[in-house]
Amino acid sequence: MTNWLDVAHDVAATLRSDAADRDRANQPPAKEVELLRQSGLLNVEEWALQQKINRIVGAADANAGHLLGYHYLQIWRSGLFDVPFSKAEDQFWAGVSNPLDAALELTPTATGFLLNGRKTFATGASQADRLVVSATRTDNGEKLTFLLNGKADGITYLDDWDNIGQRLTASGGVGFENVEVTEILGVQPANEDPRISLAAIGFQLVLAQLYVAIAEGALQEAADYTRTKTRPWFVSGVDQATDDPYIVAAYGEMVAQTRAAGLLADEAGRQLWEASELGRHLTPAKRGEVAVTISESKVVSTKLVNEVTSRIFEQVGARGTAAKYGVDRFWRNARTLTLHDPVVYKAREVGEHFLTGARPAYTGYS
Repeated sequence: MTNWLDVAHDVAATLRSDAADRDRANQPPAKEVELLRQSGLLNVEEWALQQKINRIVGAADANAGHLLGYHYLQIWRSGLFDVPFSKAEDQFWAGVSNPLDAALELTPTATGFLLNGRKTFATGASQADRLVVSATRTDNGEKLTFLLNGKADGITYLDDWDNIGQRLTASGGVGFENVEVTEILGVQPANEDPRISLAAIGFQLVLAQLYVAIAEGALQEAADYTRTKTRPWFVSGVDQATDDPYIVAAYGEMVAQTRAAGLLADEAGRQLWEASELGRHLTPAKRGEVAVTISESKVVSTKLVNEVTSRIFEQVGARGTAAKYGVDRFWRNARTLTLHDPVVYKAREVGEHFLTGARPAYTGYS
């Protein structure tokens, strides 16, 4: 039996070995996706194991962790509709459903629909074998979720992602021109079905886990540098940086905070899985409790990752800012990802629930 955690650690070691070089090269993540494919990690189905693998891979390379986390999420999300769908081994999945973009349009035909429109952000889509897409029918306004071949005729990948972080996630735009749609998963109800609506908070969980992973990866890289290259300050009275009490205490604080954030993210993941397994028995109240826990994780992990990825520079020292080390990629990735949606609104959800018992509204982000 394959030990998937060992496989994940092997993949992480490969990714870590040239992460800074690949970040500078800023190429589409074809090699990264192929590495995930060849490793077999795309086929892991156990939820709790997926969460662990995401953290291992994401700590080594936040880009690959982002792609893998969304891959697992899109397959899980498709299953929420309880409609059989095709899934082949070694296929990489991505999605096209940015809630704040203009809606894609579905025009009914005799055999299905034709899809038209454009989305601004679609992480990993250009590398995908399968796409999970949401669009609105032109005849009755229903919002449908469906599957597409990632290489289908009429799909154009715009290759316009040029941000300071997550540079290797292929998160650019995608256009659709008369793309044939036949594999429908289901209707997104106007008055949200609690189980189908779990997809929105599933995305939030992936991000929270990835924030923790980035902090873990940043600490590992900084610690390696501190052990081998950082020089103690001349008035410290010690010969090695690892004996400097201020450096040691700083690492202690960051490690403790990261571990705590990781435990909360894992608890949020456990609750989400249990909620999805309730099927049609999932109540709005239970769904609300899970959403609040995920929002708590998002608040904590956002603050954590932005602090850790900035604070590690104080522990590596001035020489550690040399471009060849690429330590800045952790901060750039964190700063880019944590702007996905305003975390202050997650804090508001937690506060409102604490004070009044209110549950987060069903939206594309909560």
